[in-house]
Amino acid sequence: MFTGPRRHTATVLADPFARIAWRDTYEQSAGLRELAAELTARHDCAADLLTDVFLAAYQVGPLLRGRAEMAVSRLLNHLVITSLLDSADFVELRRETVGDPYAAAMAVLAQAPALRRLLEGSGDAQQQAERAARAQRNAETAATAAGEALREATGDADRGDAVPAAAAAAAADATRQAAEAAERAEDAAQRALRSAAQALADAAPGVRVAARSAATKAAEGAREEAALMRAWGVGAGELERMPFAQRARLAERLRTGRLARWAELIGRFRQMAGGERARKVENATGELVGVTLGDDLSRVVPSELANLGLPGLRAMFAARYAAGELMLYDSQGEQSTGQGAVIACVDTSHSMYEAGPGGVTREAWAKACALALLDQARHAKRDFVGILFSAADTMRVFRFPAGASVGSARVLDFAETFLGGGTSYQAPLTTARELLEEDFDDVGRARGDIVMLTDDECGVTEEWMRGWKDAKHRLGFRVFGVAIGAPRAAEAGSVLDALCDNLRSIEDLTDVHAAADLFRVI
Repeated sequence: MFTGPRRHTATVLADPFARIAWRDTYEQSAGLRELAAELTARHDCAADLLTDVFLAAYQVGPLLRGRAEMAVSRLLNHLVITSLLDSADFVELRRETVGDPYAAAMAVLAQAPALRRLLEGSGDAQQQAERAARAQRNAETAATAAGEALREATGDADRGDAVPAAAAAAAADATRQAAEAAERAEDAAQRALRSAAQALADAAPGVRVAARSAATKAAEGAREEAALMRAWGVGAGELERMPFAQRARLAERLRTGRLARWAELIGRFRQMAGGERARKVENATGELVGVTLGDDLSRVVPSELANLGLPGLRAMFAARYAAGELMLYDSQGEQSTGQGAVIACVDTSHSMYEAGPGGVTREAWAKACALALLDQARHAKRDFVGILFSAADTMRVFRFPAGASVGSARVLDFAETFLGGGTSYQAPLTTARELLEEDFDDVGRARGDIVMLTDDECGVTEEWMRGWKDAKHRLGFRVFGVAIGAPRAAEAGSVLDALCDNLRSIEDLTDVHAAADLFRVI
C-alpha cells in the first residue's frame, strides 16, 4: 500500500528569527502582499516560492531540503531556488541582502517579472506536479480506507463474536474492494509522479535560464540602489535603523528626484573630497598655492614619497632630502581654519539649469560640490550651512549643526530645492555674514569659510562692500569663489574677484577634481 514520509512545502530551511523577519517584512511591504495575492490567484505554489526567495537572499548560509523531502506540488519551487543559488549573480546579490530584510524584499520584488514568466511558462510541469500530489492524497485515502475495512473485518473475530456468514462475506468483499482501490490509487499516483518528473525535467533548462535572469536583474537593482545610497551619503547604520516604509520612500525619492541622474557625479565628488582630506597637509599654515623645494617631510608630495618604494631610488631621495630639494606643497598667508562654520552659497537662478560639457548642469555640479562640503564640515566637526539663492528676495537657508545628526530627508530637501529667477550676491552673503557674526557673539568662534558657487556676475553697493570688508576683518573668515561655466565672472576686477580671497573658474563640469584644492584648505 502507498505510504510515505511527511512532505514539506518550504524549500529553504529557516530559523525562527528568519521566519519572523519574513513575516514582519511581508506585513510592512504592500508590494510583497500585492505580488503574493496576484501570483497565488493563479499558482498555488507562489506564496511558498516568494518566501523561499526571500529566505535564500536574507539568510547567511541558506540550507535547502532534499528533493525527496519536498511535496510533489512544490518540486518546481525547489528547482527554482536551487537554480538561483547556483547563479553567480545571486551570489553577488546576496552581498547586499544578507541580514537586511529590506534589501531581501527588494530582491524578491526585482525578480517578480521573471518569476511571473517562469510560473506561466512552467504551467504544464506544475499542473503535472499538482495532479501527482492529488493522486498521492487519493492513494493515501484509499490505503487508510482499506486499513479501516480490514480492522473492522477482523475486529469481531478477535473478540470471539459470532459473525453471520453473510456479514462475514460482505466484510471480506469490502476489504478486498478497498485493497484493490488502494492498489489502483497507488498505481495512478506512481504514473502521475512519473509524468510530473518528466514534465519537470523538460522544464528544468528553461527554469534555470529564467532563474538566472531573475538573479541578474535583482543583482543589478540591488547594486544600483546600494550605490545610490552611498552616493548620497546614506550610511549602512542609518539604513538599518530606518523603518521599512521610510526606507522605501527614501529609495524612491533618490531614484526619481531632481538630481537622481547626477547620483554618480555626487558620489565621485564625495569620494574625491575624502581623498583630498586624506592628502591634506597637517600642521601647515595658510592656503596651498603650488609646489616648492625643501626638506619638510610633512609637506612632501606623493610622487616624491613613491620613490621610497623603489630600492634604486631611495639613495636619490636621501640625497635630495639632505640637499633640501624635495618637492613640497607650498602654502602662504593665512592660518588654517577649522573653527567657524562652513557656508556654501549656491546659486539656483534659471541659468544654473544650463547644461555644460557631458550634459552636466551647473546646478548639479554646484549641488555635488556643496554636498561634499557638508561632508567636509561634518568630518572636521564644524557647523555647515547651505544657502540657496537667486533674486534678492528669494533664498532658503539649511542649517546642519555639527553636534546634530544629519537626516537624509533634510539633505535631500537642500539638494533638490531650486528657486529660479535672477541672481543677487548681497542677500546670501549678508545672511552668511550674519550667521558668522551670531556664532562669534555667542561662543566666540571665528575663522569660518564661505564658498560662493555661481554662474553669474552681479553688482553690489559700495556701502554694502564696506560693511562686508569690516565684518571680514573682524571675524577673520575666508571667501572662496567658484565661477561655474562663467569665465568672465572669474576675471580680475570682477565683483566676484573683489569678494573672494580665492577664486577659480570651472569649465569642464564632468571634472570633479577642478575644485580639489578646496578640500585641502577648508
